[in-house]
Amino acid sequence: MAQVSTPRPTKDVITEALLDITAERGLDQVSVRQVAAAAGVAIGTVQHYFPTKDAMLTAAFTEVVLRIRERVAATVLGPDVRRNLAAVLRELLPLDDHRTAEVRIQVAFAARAATSPALAEMQGVILRDVTDAIATAFTLAGHGTTTAERASVQAQVALATVDGLALHAVSSGDWLDAEAQTAALDHLLDALVRR
Repeated sequence: MAQVSTPRPTKDVITEALLDITAERGLDQVSVRQVAAAAGVAIGTVQHYFPTKDAMLTAAFTEVVLRIRERVAATVLGPDVRRNLAAVLRELLPLDDHRTAEVRIQVAFAARAATSPALAEMQGVILRDVTDAIATAFTLAGHGTTTAERASVQAQVALATVDGLALHAVSSGDWLDAEAQTAALDHLLDALVRR
């Protein structure tokens, strides 16, 4: 009996093409025409789902955030809170091809958000959510001795450091490889988490 394949929904195909173009060639190459060609659909089809470039960027960034959240949620956590923090924060670093593509998209989005109030608002919401989640982990790592204010500052420092490592890793060639990124993260956590 012949197998019938189920085609992926058109919006998913377009979103994947959008992600590929953004990660491989940057935002300058993201256009309705380029996305349509990469997705193998008509320009009007892309415009149906994403009427503006900002709509395409928002969709790309939203998809990346969802993927990262799913990966973080799937991270196996144990009783060692510091190890859990390291595992979760490593998911935000470009330690493999997949995460490198995600970081390139995040960097492109953040740069665009600097001049787009709508994208900046979205970026702010996401950063607050991530910081709050990391702060909760720092509170747990403090075993009742870490105040909410201190945990929030620790989370901001950790996220800013991870973002900086990620930015330098994707923008500097081989200067900051995976080993150097994880060593820097471990050093940071050693400084922030009391044992």
